[in-house]
Amino acid sequence: MPPHMNRTACALALAAFVIAALGAKPYATAWNDGSRLASVEALVERGTFRIDGTAFLEGAPGAYEPDNPLLAKGTLDKLRIGDHWYSDKPPLVSVPLAGAYRALMWFGAPAPSEAPGAFAWVVCVLLSGTGFAVAVGCAWVLGARAGLEPNWRAVWLGAFALATVLPAYTRSANNHIAQLGAVAAVCVLLCRIADRTATGRSAWGSLLAAGFVTGFAYNLDFGLGPPLVCAVLLAVALRTRSAAAVLVFGMGLLPCVGAGHALNFAIGGDWLKPLNMHREYLSWPGSPFETTMTGVMRDRYFAQFLYTLDLLFGKKGFLTHNPCLLLAVTSGAWWLLRQAKGVPYRVELLALAGWCAVAWLMYGALSKNHGGACVSVRWFVPFLAPGFWLLAHVLVARPNLRREFAVLALCGVPLALSAWLVGPWWMKNVPGYWFAFGAALLGWAVARATAPRVKAERPAALAEVPMRRAA
Repeated sequence: MPPHMNRTACALALAAFVIAALGAKPYATAWNDGSRLASVEALVERGTFRIDGTAFLEGAPGAYEPDNPLLAKGTLDKLRIGDHWYSDKPPLVSVPLAGAYRALMWFGAPAPSEAPGAFAWVVCVLLSGTGFAVAVGCAWVLGARAGLEPNWRAVWLGAFALATVLPAYTRSANNHIAQLGAVAAVCVLLCRIADRTATGRSAWGSLLAAGFVTGFAYNLDFGLGPPLVCAVLLAVALRTRSAAAVLVFGMGLLPCVGAGHALNFAIGGDWLKPLNMHREYLSWPGSPFETTMTGVMRDRYFAQFLYTLDLLFGKKGFLTHNPCLLLAVTSGAWWLLRQAKGVPYRVELLALAGWCAVAWLMYGALSKNHGGACVSVRWFVPFLAPGFWLLAHVLVARPNLRREFAVLALCGVPLALSAWLVGPWWMKNVPGYWFAFGAALLGWAVARATAPRVKAERPAALAEVPMRRAA
């Protein structure tokens, strides 16, 4: 990768980090981030995952959004295991967050229980701000590798960062935007593996790094994690056709995956099943999750089928809140399956598209609450990385679609701004949702009806890249 591209990616990542830090909330705004903050607080101050007596479990002054009656008694995203309370969030990511905050305390940062608001802001920036920054920096690299010229790459990156739900998810600590950053990094590493394999060079470092980052992403959502591991492993195997490469990837994967399951066992006595899928841990007085827990197959099949479609296309649908992805799903899917043969990263794009499809169907079958009180469907935020990567390839291969993309991006900006203003944990449609989405559909229809018809072509520069088995 040219040095100037690395410098530009780092500068964009830094700018994204600053933007996220400026917008981060100085308190928890929902049960979700309150639960994560309680876990990190307990590790920082007591060295345990038990959250009994923490500021964010009890709803201490300054810990939560003021004047919100739902938060007055602290987080309800909690598990009762034995005689103690625990967070229902995957535990591994709390460890580096606690380590980072503990280091800041050596330089004068207050203890979490003494200044819960300041602590909430710092953890939000470390988790969500870093995820956003990594995603933006990696997206610039992915756009360049797809062949987008700088001007259109800037427009495309602006749509990714400012015309989706991403800005909203930078405002509170959450796993979903952090997982997005990890998935975007995996996409870049897969490109490096493909490039080195094509020229007959070894890619051991990239394989180890891809395994490690995939393992970290696995621990950010135990629903999306397993199919992500399978998808990336399949991409590595098909690209390298080397047992040694798969083994090296697995060596990178093992530390985070093993540590996550070990913590799961240490806390709840189960090696495989996520703790928040144990009904007995959710059965405590006042629990709102005994009948709505995720991970349970329902027997109302037609209703579940409609719900599955609703996750993408309904009033909280992920595609309807990220209009640019409508173009990726329609034109992008057709291009990838029928017209993209020989494109250097087609194997990786197909594997990650399969991951998105499988994860969507899993949540469609095993959930019923759209991810709870959140903007759109929080589980699917990581889909934006492969979705926009595919979109970049489509915009290169079919320049006639750029006007449609620009219209969808333009209509996505007010939708993203509205979501940013209310924050990620919002129970209703964001203000102006129907107007913005209606304008997106109307503008898209007009742009498509008036666009010239041009046959899709692969960029010559990309077509000339040799794709052969590594020596």
